[in-house]
Amino acid sequence: MEYGVVDDNGIVSEKTEVTIRRAPRLGVFVALGAFVGALATLILTSQFTPDPAVGFAATAGYFLLFGVPAGAALGAAVGLIIDRVSVARARTVTVEREVVGDPDVDE
Repeated sequence: MEYGVVDDNGIVSEKTEVTIRRAPRLGVFVALGAFVGALATLILTSQFTPDPAVGFAATAGYFLLFGVPAGAALGAAVGLIIDRVSVARARTVTVEREVVGDPDVDE
């Protein structure tokens, strides 16, 4: 790594190594998992006849309390697995930053 190399024209250049990778947005995976969990819960709840004393809405709402967090947890797990794969595929590159002008003058 080089810091502040000044050439004859007064151009300051710095070279640095950085790691580049594509990281998933975990919030999207959690939200999508919660949606899939809610959808699966509603489909499974509608397959059975509801109790006439309670009704379908209360039964579905009760089971949604379990389905939505379970789906969100599964979505987060999938997102974390994809994140680990992206860490394995990370690349290290050298970037160069140039400052043109008088390096002694504060901007």
